[in-house]
Amino acid sequence: MSTSDNLILRAFPRGRIDDTTFETVSEAVPAPAAGEVTVANRLVSIDPTMRVWLDDERTYMERLTPGQVMRAIAIGEVEASCAPELPVGTRVLGLTGCRTRATVAASSLQALPDIGPLPLEAHFGLLGHIGMTAWCGLTEIGQLKAGETLVVSAAAGAVGSLAVQVGKLLGCRVIGIAGGRDNVRYLRDTLGIDDAIDYRSEDVSARLGALCPSGIDVYFDNVGGAILEAALEHMALFGRIVACGMISAYNREAVAAPRNLLNIVTRRLRMEGFVILDPRHDGAAAYRALLEWAAAGRIQYRVHAFDGLEHIPEAINTLFDGSHHGKVVVRVG
Repeated sequence: MSTSDNLILRAFPRGRIDDTTFETVSEAVPAPAAGEVTVANRLVSIDPTMRVWLDDERTYMERLTPGQVMRAIAIGEVEASCAPELPVGTRVLGLTGCRTRATVAASSLQALPDIGPLPLEAHFGLLGHIGMTAWCGLTEIGQLKAGETLVVSAAAGAVGSLAVQVGKLLGCRVIGIAGGRDNVRYLRDTLGIDDAIDYRSEDVSARLGALCPSGIDVYFDNVGGAILEAALEHMALFGRIVACGMISAYNREAVAAPRNLLNIVTRRLRMEGFVILDPRHDGAAAYRALLEWAAAGRIQYRVHAFDGLEHIPEAINTLFDGSHHGKVVVRVG
């Protein structure tokens, strides 16, 4: 019987994850029964929503409890199979968790498509739930149209950096909001968006007013809090707000709600939250567009990789201190 190193939740954190949050435990992995496979994980995706899952309450998924393996989306290879649709050697993606091996139902996994010369990390940096979030958020939820003005918060992050590029490729004027000179320079000079705002050193509301004199048609929000309030102040009539995430509140720090929600009424705005795990989203369309742009060299992505299961807590914390660059993953295989 094979074994797995598992990252086990021991105590819900208050604020940042610390040494009391997790414990690494080696456990036996059962052989697959009918309809099941054993997966050897290779890459664990590190996402802001992992901090939401560490709240001592139910969110949009079942509440985790101490003693369980930390939830995470991972990519792996089928090592043993009792499911003909997923033979040994198949690369798969699923919620297999922060561990090196797992025996799960084959129906819970997605067989990964061939992406040609792109590396394995591209399934997280460009495709998968990250690319689908950027594409579906803008085209399905935001209904972005050529010629409109798009503003994206956390624009140098994994989702945000794809969203600003998709906006440009769809023919829009794009403004990104990020923290620090290096990130602002990356957005302007490397990704080629129209302009960028450094929320650490600039008045975001004043800059949005100057850069968007006719208002914001679509605001893609990853942050919430004061940045959302600033965007609400400059939305155009009938604008759309895509509520992708609100990372400013994930560590349970005091965050004042936007004080200008009345603008949703007076400017006839539509604000909609979404979770890309919902089956209503068109992942096939997202993959087609992103792979076509990647093949033509028209879209870029960055991956910030850690090595080893023990670095997952550190990797999660980097999402909140701004020390990461692009999509954060942990190699565990």
